[in-house]
Amino acid sequence: MKAVQAVNVIKDYNLNGIAVHALRGVSLAFESGDFAAIAGPSGSGKSTFLHLAGCLDTITSGSLSIAETDTAALSKKQLAILRRRSIGFIFQAYNLIPVLSCIENVAFPLTLLGVDRREAWELSRAALRDVGLDNMERRRPKEMSGGQQQRVAIARALVKRPALILADEPTANLDSRIGREILELMLDLNKSAGTTFIFSTHDQMVMDYARRVVHIRDGQVESEEVK
Repeated sequence: MKAVQAVNVIKDYNLNGIAVHALRGVSLAFESGDFAAIAGPSGSGKSTFLHLAGCLDTITSGSLSIAETDTAALSKKQLAILRRRSIGFIFQAYNLIPVLSCIENVAFPLTLLGVDRREAWELSRAALRDVGLDNMERRRPKEMSGGQQQRVAIARALVKRPALILADEPTANLDSRIGREILELMLDLNKSAGTTFIFSTHDQMVMDYARRVVHIRDGQVESEEVK
């Protein structure tokens, strides 16, 4: 089954009256269970593609399917349900809720799914332990380093064990040792649970771990390598 399929996807923005062509006819398909990276320079369109695949934005034209469901056929409410249940997103800017503690941030998506509080806390503690933050569950984001906040964001994406995880520069604020540990954790989840991972990245280490690397430049697919 295809986790993500884009056919001739175009995404345009209007920036202060100026048309910005972020994606220019991108066609890509990612199979369920892929461990793939989208690489390219800043402004190439790789983060835009992830936001579209995560149902955080809508395409201008073309077609985009998630788990073989055409996103254009879904209402805003249905897109939100799909995103909440099936997609985990790791943002480069963390997007943690500042007034919540570390464990509360991780448990938040489980709360939205109606998971019992005790179970949500147990699952969140396990997710924090997996990313090496089991001793920081009561800290708030402002009391943590950038790398620690990134690990909280990763734990939040992993905690509900979604079918698809989209990671925008997941190792950008991590040292090489922690970055490697996080990638190993994701690879283990990919192998054991069949979770699909798609990264956008500049990091050669992420590209080395990926089994497939798609290179994007100026909003178009430039080349692709499969290992």
